[in-house]
Formats: sequence, C-alpha cells, structure tokens
Amino acid sequence: MTLPAGYEISTDPARLDLEVIHHYLTAESYWSQGVPRDVVERAMANSLCFGLYHADTQVGLARVVTDKSTFALIADVFVLDGHRGQGLSKCLMQSIISHPELQGLRRHLLLTSDAHGLYSQFGFQPLGAPARFMEILRADIYKAA
Repeated sequence: MTLPAGYEISTDPARLDLEVIHHYLTAESYWSQGVPRDVVERAMANSLCFGLYHADTQVGLARVVTDKSTFALIADVFVLDGHRGQGLSKCLMQSIISHPELQGLRRHLLLTSDAHGLYSQFGFQPLGAPARFMEILRADIYKAA
C-alpha cells in the first residue's frame, strides 16, 4: 500500500507530537477518554510507535506494545478527521505488519469496537479460544484519577 503524496510514517520517537496524541486520546477516542498526559508519555516511551505525518505535522498514530520476539499488542490507532478516507489507517497497519522488528511473532492482538473490517484485511480475526484469555479491566481508571 502506497502512502498518498505528502504523507509519511516514521518510528522515530523524537518526532512524536505528544500534544496531538494526548488530545486525541483524551478528548476524541472512545477507549482512553481522560487519560492523563504522564500516562500517555510513558505509554509512548515504552512502545514501538508508528507516527503518521503530513508536511511534518502529526496526523495519526499506531502504537505497538511488544517484546519483539513472541508477542505484539496494537493499540491507540487513529487518523485525525481531516485526513481520513485516504487509506492511511491501512498504510499504518501495513507498516506494522511488515516492520522488521515484528516479524516471526507468535501472536498479534488488538482490541476494537468499530474497525473490524480494517483489521480483518491484515489477518486479524475474533479470538479462537476466548475462554483462555483473562483480564483485569479498570474501564473508569482515568475518571478516578
């Protein structure tokens, strides 16, 4: 998949615009509304982040939590409103799936409420054995903070 002219994807952590990321996650996402900025900073610092840029301005993100050996969890995937509808989320996903440090992993996971069609294009499917998965979910943790 080819990025439209003027767009680029980078894994350089120095390029991440934490203002853009924090604003989207806390104000626009359904999964982390109210997330404190220091939590976002730690999450970005401890993940492999794929920043999406247009003319050096960050317009999207996909974050991968991984041991780079066996497991990857894809999180915080977004493209800002004015840049949607151009296949940019597909480009982000293709960048993740083809990234050299994420090859040969046994398991890739993600959680989504609304983008099953996007992720299924990259081989994601419902959990094969959901009864094997367990979680501690604190859905309102950012409200309590």
